[in-house]
Amino acid sequence: EDVDECSTGAHSCGPDQMCYNTRGSFSCQCSPGYQRTGDQCVDKDECAGPSYCMHRCVNTPGSYFCMCNTGFQLASNNHTCIDVNECEVSNPCQHQCYNMIGSYMCQCDQGYELARDSASCQDIDECSFSSYMCQYQCVNTPGGYSCSCPEGYQLQGTRMCQDINECDSGHNCREDEKCWNYYGGFRCYPRNPCQEPYVRTAENRCVCPSSNVCRGLPHSIVYKYMSIPSDRSVPADIFQIQATNIYANTINTFRIKAGNEGGEFFLRQSSNVSAMLVMTKPLSGPREHIVDLEMITFNTVMNYRSSSILRLTIIVGPYPF
Repeated sequence: EDVDECSTGAHSCGPDQMCYNTRGSFSCQCSPGYQRTGDQCVDKDECAGPSYCMHRCVNTPGSYFCMCNTGFQLASNNHTCIDVNECEVSNPCQHQCYNMIGSYMCQCDQGYELARDSASCQDIDECSFSSYMCQYQCVNTPGGYSCSCPEGYQLQGTRMCQDINECDSGHNCREDEKCWNYYGGFRCYPRNPCQEPYVRTAENRCVCPSSNVCRGLPHSIVYKYMSIPSDRSVPADIFQIQATNIYANTINTFRIKAGNEGGEFFLRQSSNVSAMLVMTKPLSGPREHIVDLEMITFNTVMNYRSSSILRLTIIVGPYPF
């Protein structure tokens, strides 16, 4: 009759081994996850052979377990790794999240850029890109920017400034004054600019009626107004003066009689009846220049000489637009 050495204790198996009875003998075996080396049971490294894990295998005493790389998680079979949709699990992005295999990517709305943490979004200061973003002033806003214009101007489109014609939109000139619009503002000038001994014969035109009283004075004074932006490039032709009446046997000469003390202008005569006022120095505004342009007429037959004045008021706007 067979003797069960495992039951009677008549076996030689170690404490870390399991005894199995056989007919006429017995055998010693190691626990699962261990293998016998000589008389000892040592841990079997399951990760040393063909890997049972999709990504990483971690050996443990008598067993092992699988781990997945970042961005993946173990499937229900504890061996396979499946992608983690971080955009749904943790919502890591401040604005827009795009899931990728094993990872994710953050993007920001227009007008923002990713911060150093690659998840937060910070406003882009578009005004720092260039001084030409706006014609006058750039105002940074969250996610964008806007342009503003100075007083007397309104925004045209998105970046340009257009002069407001206060003479059309509303002004405070008196009834005996007329409104003159210029770049960035307006001014009120008398409707009748004529002073004794001159009398008004037409709009902006004053004539001296008496030759005795007006001896040595210009026969007529015509008032004109114009506006130019600040710091205009030079030289620039800005105003043409021309004789209204042309007589035979007359010679006309033109000159700047007053208002050019700083040498800002030059009068270029182009023909016997016209001349061009040229600006030779850039003018900064706001500023008003009153320039008297004189036309001297000489009759070669009658030996007669007369003169007339065109009083040009030049208003320089405060900005170069």
